[in-house]
Amino acid sequence: MSKRQMHLGVFVLGTGNHSAGWRWEAAYATSCSFAVMQSIASIAERGKFDLLFISDSVVMDPGDHPSFVNRFEPMTLLAALSVVTRHIGLGATVSTSFSEPFHVARSFASLDHISGGRAAWNVVTSTHNAAALNFSKDRLNEHDLRYEIATEFVDVVRGLWDTWDYGAIVADKPTGTFLDRSKVRPLNHKGRFFSVKGPLNIERCPQGHPLIIQAGGSPPGQELSARSADLVFSVVNGDAVSAKAAYDGLKQRVVKHGRAPEHVAILPGVMPIIGESDQQAKDELARLQSWLTSTNALALVSQRLGHDISGYPLDGPVPDFPAKTERGQAFSKTLLEMARREKMTLRDLYNITAAARGHWVIHGTPKRIADILEEWFTGERADGFIVMPAHFPKAFEDFVDLVVPELQRRGLFRRDYAGSTLRDHFGLARSVSAPDLKSA
Repeated sequence: MSKRQMHLGVFVLGTGNHSAGWRWEAAYATSCSFAVMQSIASIAERGKFDLLFISDSVVMDPGDHPSFVNRFEPMTLLAALSVVTRHIGLGATVSTSFSEPFHVARSFASLDHISGGRAAWNVVTSTHNAAALNFSKDRLNEHDLRYEIATEFVDVVRGLWDTWDYGAIVADKPTGTFLDRSKVRPLNHKGRFFSVKGPLNIERCPQGHPLIIQAGGSPPGQELSARSADLVFSVVNGDAVSAKAAYDGLKQRVVKHGRAPEHVAILPGVMPIIGESDQQAKDELARLQSWLTSTNALALVSQRLGHDISGYPLDGPVPDFPAKTERGQAFSKTLLEMARREKMTLRDLYNITAAARGHWVIHGTPKRIADILEEWFTGERADGFIVMPAHFPKAFEDFVDLVVPELQRRGLFRRDYAGSTLRDHFGLARSVSAPDLKSA
């Protein structure tokens, strides 16, 4: 049996994942530059990363993270990046609250064809009520209903991908036969939320199904992950006990859905601050934190908690907010648990949230960073990590040039790509449709 290998993805925000990362010397200060995005993708491939991951939202708040104020539509961006990269997976967020299954199935099938089998869809239900105002709605559906819709939405998308078998396009010039009609069928889906006839109007894509990414931390979100996801982008706060419980709990849910636990990779988000010494790394983090103000991340912190904090004193205790909100519950639960455990003020919580938007921040030498990642990986609290550099390109180059070689020396991470598709990177077989399975 081959040794378990760590997976690495990069979460790409052109201005850096830290809210003030763009202020670092020589740091990129925009997300709307193809040259910037191509540079980041090149660094990721040099580091043999599994995945380049672009998040998205369909609302703009001037007080939000700089990369959220000004951003590319991700499918357009990834299609362009696919022709200037060769191996790295290309993941994009598309919301089930403001899309139609046919459009999503067709878009990701197209990206998978264009990229040669490297597409991944990050399924979200959206958490911003303001986004609804851009789609002729007053507000989002309530939290659990959004996940009920998302579950059916994902089933329809996967069903549409399965309306074609491999080899349906014959294109036989002597006989004039272009299509083997026995290998294409309608979907004829009629459900609670969607009615979709099908079939899709593009042939089966190289991976069969593009990978599905999911990040929901609430019980409905965990169920969707266990049932449908190939990769889970999780939220951790550095507490090993809670991370292990969450990891084991999700793997158990996966098994209950009749799936192999190793077929769902759990990758927490982590922001590594790397220095030649632990003190230098600590000083860099302190400098980044010194650029935060009481306004440049206020909206973000309120979003993560699911509660408006603008009326509370920053140096007072964290209010006893309920963790369950109509917004994203994973961040709210993780942050509030940490605040109560460590007796934080609202300013303490604000500083942590503003740094990495609620994700885990670690700092130290390359060896110390590798030690932490190895401990979490070998302790089965994670199957890898979504790396969230504080700024680009240097913070990402430091990880690729200093931490990745250390992980490789320890035999934890690949030295080269073993295949050409994203499924190859994650050790997943090409997805085949039901008729193919029956005839196999």
